[in-house]
Amino acid sequence: MNSQNKDGVSEALDEAVAAEAPRPGQTDHGRNTAMGIALMAGAMLIIPSSDAIAKYLSGAHSAAFLSWARYVAALGFLLPIVAVAQWRSPEPLIAREQLLPQIIRTAFLVGAMTLYFMAIKHVPLADALGAYFVAPIIATLLATVILRERLDWRRLAAVGLGFAGALLVVRPGAETSSGTLIALASGALMACYLVMTRATAKASSPLSTLTLQLTLGIAMLTPFVIFQWSMPDREGIMLILLMGLVSAASNLMTISAFRFAQVSTLSPLVYLELVGATALGLAVFGDFPAPATWAGIAVIVIAGLIVVAPRRKPRAP
Repeated sequence: MNSQNKDGVSEALDEAVAAEAPRPGQTDHGRNTAMGIALMAGAMLIIPSSDAIAKYLSGAHSAAFLSWARYVAALGFLLPIVAVAQWRSPEPLIAREQLLPQIIRTAFLVGAMTLYFMAIKHVPLADALGAYFVAPIIATLLATVILRERLDWRRLAAVGLGFAGALLVVRPGAETSSGTLIALASGALMACYLVMTRATAKASSPLSTLTLQLTLGIAMLTPFVIFQWSMPDREGIMLILLMGLVSAASNLMTISAFRFAQVSTLSPLVYLELVGATALGLAVFGDFPAPATWAGIAVIVIAGLIVVAPRRKPRAP
């Protein structure tokens, strides 16, 4: 790795650290945080539909193919928007010094999603989610070390409550299968992706970041897909297009969210994905949640309220 590439990574981290420091007169900080929370919450609520499609198609296609197909479909929806944006403002999508950090960030995401698709092929979606949800905890801890974010009691409590709620919802079995271990590894890589997304969020626009992410993801997965190619039928193509649309929207919202709020603020909101998964199961498959599931959702909501609740200002002496 040459010095220029090292500088690109270190500059991205330094800029993220500087962004965490309070600035005098920053009156719109609360508004920005609220925007970040809203974007992240929306993204987490729509992601389960993409996961459900991937699980449905996993019987006929490999995890690598599904990840690749989702990126291709998402990029197809995004390219017309990028073309219009570039026509209006013909500038490079990504600065040269930001290329390596974006490659590392995308590699974390590609690895996380591919491993997750492998996991849900072998274990129930709920069990996979329960293991995958180590991501917010790891991301919050990494952010305190790498980005020097403050880990106050509110954020730590939100992460802990969110994880407890997730366990109530998924109630993973006592036996640890290989699929569960794969989902754990997926969650660890996703945590690294969340931290890198925050580190690079303000270096380029969300549209540019997502375009490069999808392009790099396709390039990384193509060598594996060549040897695992499977042609989807008409229904499969329609579902892949829908999966790509949801993926493009949720990723754009997630990347945008990290421009406004810290990792430790947004990480607990990842647990909202369980709420979306429960609602989808009830609406589409008629799976009425058990009492423990409702209790878990209530705990997750409380965790989210802890994050979004306004802080009390110290009284002037």
